[in-house]
Amino acid sequence: MEDMKKRKLGEAAGDEEIPSEEELRLLLDPLPKPQLVHLLSKLGSQYPSIAEEIRSIASADPVHRKLFVRGLAWNTTSETLYAAFLVHGEIEEGAVIFDKATGKSRGYGFITYKHMDSAQSALRAQSKMIDGRLAVCNLACEGLSGASTTQDLTQRKLYIGGLSPDITSEKLLSFFGKHGEIEEGSVAYDKDTNESRGFGFVTYRTVDAAKKAIDDPNKMLGGRNIIVKLADSHKGKSLQTLLPTAEVPMSFPMAAGYPQPGSAHASTTPVGYTYPQTVASYTASAYPSVPAPHALYPAQPQISYPPVALKEESLGFPSTQVGIGGYPYYISKQ
Repeated sequence: MEDMKKRKLGEAAGDEEIPSEEELRLLLDPLPKPQLVHLLSKLGSQYPSIAEEIRSIASADPVHRKLFVRGLAWNTTSETLYAAFLVHGEIEEGAVIFDKATGKSRGYGFITYKHMDSAQSALRAQSKMIDGRLAVCNLACEGLSGASTTQDLTQRKLYIGGLSPDITSEKLLSFFGKHGEIEEGSVAYDKDTNESRGFGFVTYRTVDAAKKAIDDPNKMLGGRNIIVKLADSHKGKSLQTLLPTAEVPMSFPMAAGYPQPGSAHASTTPVGYTYPQTVASYTASAYPSVPAPHALYPAQPQISYPPVALKEESLGFPSTQVGIGGYPYYISKQ
């Protein structure tokens, strides 16, 4: 069948002139990437030589061989990580990422395989138990945007609270594995003491499995009643209850030259303002003295008025008597 196809192509080539590589490049260059991918995948499926060349080029690029591994235990070393992924093929390099300041693990690492087939094998077994915690891997080029961060993640990830200190990640996953396949999950451990913090997380591959775990009335694990809820709802509640309203100090900008609140007043002249130098005192002869009022206005002669005789009141009004200073006043009628 393959020979027949080649024969037909040869016959067609005899009738038409085969374009050169440069001419084909000019034809392919303006095509969009999805169309090029479709064209190459179609040719690779028809001709093994093209498929092998595509595989060789893709395998040479580390983007198809480098994995990002998250969910590692704080005590997992690069040697432990290396040994856990060696079962899928020869590893070119692998390491756990540590914090430069504290020297402690940051909970993730990288594995780069020598061959692309080994990386694909590791991706098919996405979850792997390492040092008591279920680690998850995906292509490093995807980062945290891999399969675990799909839109329905909030409906698949559960918060498990009220755990006994002796509950390990294996026991936690074994208990919740009855509801469906688990993609990721572990008990939360303290970075310094590596002891359980009394809670953990479980992420199922399907939303239905997560609903079954929430609706299951049997929530007894390790002799304790445990809490099972969506991790997203617990996160919102914890932020409201554990984090009080922050009092944010506000600083108001002040004009240049004034000291800011809380700082000592500087003895030097503030920036942006200039003050006059010391001015000599005014002399008495610089301005004439103001004349007295009697010098401006002449004295007026005194005018005397004749005394007025007082008469007796009529029409029933109270009699008038002379008070202090010669002014009359009235006495009310009793």
